[in-house]
Amino acid sequence: MSDFTTRRTMMVDTQVRPQDVTKFTVLEAMLHVPRESYVPDALREAAYISENLSLGASRVMLEPRTFAKLLDALDIDSHEVVLDVGCGLGYSTAVIARLADAVVAVEEDADMAKEAQTLLSGNGVDNAAVIEAVLAEGAAKHGPYDVIVLEGAAEHVPAAILDQLKEGGRIGCLFAENALGVARVGYKIDGDVTWRYDFNASAPVLNGFEQPASFAL
Repeated sequence: MSDFTTRRTMMVDTQVRPQDVTKFTVLEAMLHVPRESYVPDALREAAYISENLSLGASRVMLEPRTFAKLLDALDIDSHEVVLDVGCGLGYSTAVIARLADAVVAVEEDADMAKEAQTLLSGNGVDNAAVIEAVLAEGAAKHGPYDVIVLEGAAEHVPAAILDQLKEGGRIGCLFAENALGVARVGYKIDGDVTWRYDFNASAPVLNGFEQPASFAL
């Protein structure tokens, strides 16, 4: 086994399995996708650390524990279509693509979006497409989606994103609340999204997902 293959196995065995991530499909996907391929070259050696990995521009690749627990809670099925918001260089999209029927990834940084599509294609991920677009606007023309995943935190989830979730669908999000972060899964029932607490985790707030400023008279 290569050094990175060994590290990938260790990541799953020490960072993911002990966190009550039990769905075989999630474990298998994270064992398969080469995380080191989806980070800047200078960070390849740090690809498997147990913390959020900076991609620049206040963006991160979520730590393995957080990402795995979010996917475990969302329970993505092989017939579902997923919107991956803020895909960075494509790691999250590559993992989700092994769980879902298809993935539409949104990235507003033009260089990241182009690189993500190149990396995904180069790694044989043929059921995912990267769309260069404003994160907070999603990719409505390809929706609605069975599942939406946010690859960063939110203080507020824009209506434009929630509108792209199918009735009966789920959305996974880290909410930035004071000094703490809380992961919740939202379920769309009768047109409204109801959020349920899942676990604690934090990440930088995605651009466009800040709390709207309140206007004082």
